[in-house]
Amino acid sequence: MSLRWPLLACAALVAGCATPRPTDTLGIAFVQVPAGTFQMGSEEPAQALSRAYPTLERQRFESLSDEAPVHRVRITRAFEMSQHEVTVGQFRTFLQRSGHVPESIADGTGGYGYNPAYDPATSARGDAFEGRSPHYSWQDPGFAQGDDHPVVNVTWNDAVALTRWLSTQEGRVYRLPTEAEWEYACRAGGSGRYQHGDDPQGLAAVGNTFDQDAAAHWPRWRDQALSGHDGHAFTAPVGSYSPNAFGLFDLHGNVWEWVSDWHGDGYYAQSPVDDPQGPSEGHVKVRRGGSWHTWPLYARCAFRNWNTPQTRYTLVGIRLVRELSP
Repeated sequence: MSLRWPLLACAALVAGCATPRPTDTLGIAFVQVPAGTFQMGSEEPAQALSRAYPTLERQRFESLSDEAPVHRVRITRAFEMSQHEVTVGQFRTFLQRSGHVPESIADGTGGYGYNPAYDPATSARGDAFEGRSPHYSWQDPGFAQGDDHPVVNVTWNDAVALTRWLSTQEGRVYRLPTEAEWEYACRAGGSGRYQHGDDPQGLAAVGNTFDQDAAAHWPRWRDQALSGHDGHAFTAPVGSYSPNAFGLFDLHGNVWEWVSDWHGDGYYAQSPVDDPQGPSEGHVKVRRGGSWHTWPLYARCAFRNWNTPQTRYTLVGIRLVRELSP
């Protein structure tokens, strides 16, 4: 069973965690992340990764070159990050008050979703989910979600629309985190693969990733699942697992989280030290953190994934940053 942490308990339980302040119009709780310096990226050799993830083929480890080189990054200003991923209920309220129409509905093509009758082998890409289809959207990913679950099937453009609306409503700057801010927040002062260290099996206590509960629906990938159970086969209510040292929940799993940066394979080699913003242009936006359907290798703090800004998927959601007032 997973542990549901009270929203205001982290200050007493986690070193360095500031009391969240649910002060905005959607009731989103934020915690302050201090300025600081960290080593961004990963250069773990394939041999070490193959020992840690023995069921994966070596070519997967050799395709992680965009995580290198490890480089020093300084976050020069403290910022506030949403303690949880944006929920279904919060996103619904945003739509009702703003009039925004999500891209999955506006373009008529829908999103992706879980269908137990769907066979991944029948799709060209072997995709785990059925779609695109107008049958699926943020309202229906093919499995049950409560208002306290993270919203999915939202595009990068939908996420930016949310930040712009909140900025107008609150008179504060809301935005997506930069990729550097996201990894800094994930590591929370640590240097391991995950917030708890290097052991993939420890993920079951800190996040909702691909475990035996989820593998029951995808038996062909059971070998890639955690050996234990995290209590949820699909999305979990936000805040169901242990927070990290900054008091942030679900940075490993539940849903991938859009960041502001364009993706660049070689960007790390030329990244500035102070507050990197990513390439000035590109074709795909970065998403971070993994999801409830993500194998442990891809839920590491350093792993980078990406999609077009128009992509909507049953594994992708939103986390926000709110800038501190001068």
